[in-house]
Amino acid sequence: MLDPPLQGDYPVYVGRIVAIGMTQAGRLAALYRVSSRSFPNREARCLAQAIAIVPKPGCENDIYKNPYIAYNCLRLTGPYAVASNGSHTDPVAEKLQAGMGMRDALVTVLAAMDYEHDSLNTPRIAAVVQQGSAKGYLGIVRHDALLVQEFALTPGQAFYVATYERHVPCPHYADLRFDAADARAACQYILTGGVFADLERPITAACAVETATGFAVATLDMPSPTPA
Repeated sequence: MLDPPLQGDYPVYVGRIVAIGMTQAGRLAALYRVSSRSFPNREARCLAQAIAIVPKPGCENDIYKNPYIAYNCLRLTGPYAVASNGSHTDPVAEKLQAGMGMRDALVTVLAAMDYEHDSLNTPRIAAVVQQGSAKGYLGIVRHDALLVQEFALTPGQAFYVATYERHVPCPHYADLRFDAADARAACQYILTGGVFADLERPITAACAVETATGFAVATLDMPSPTPA
């Protein structure tokens, strides 16, 4: 049974978010956002082969408090863009590179790695889109379920799944006015735009948006609060 749309007061805290969508110009996008209460001092950083979520300078010791807070969150491989909230990003990309389909890559990796065995049993979430197609996949493994869903993508639509509350990949959790001129604009959108504006504690984002030759990527961190 699918979760119904959330009712009640906004904003709401849903934790980390992955999304897939198509801009109004018909370009595919894979989006990732960190929302965090416990470890807000993180940033998205472009590496040679991936985009990683890492502690900000001066907060490096946070990884000793929770080893799950640093990871590659976005990878490109062949015609695919993969976004996730943990160390499963790379295995999903490797399965795709080896020729496995999007659905099977998500199912295989999420089942094998399971949810994060931290104090909150944090789910693993992931998103995949394929250049030149009009579909994408969202997946989640929770302590009580493994769910992977295909979505047909049309211009101006984005679908998302989060670690908490909105933790079922389904048509309920969608933005029907999604648009982004480029990857940086997609980052801004998932941090502060559309339905995402109602979701608490945005920290940083990493996104890939389709181009004529592949995917372009970008990151964007929320400004640090000004001390009172």
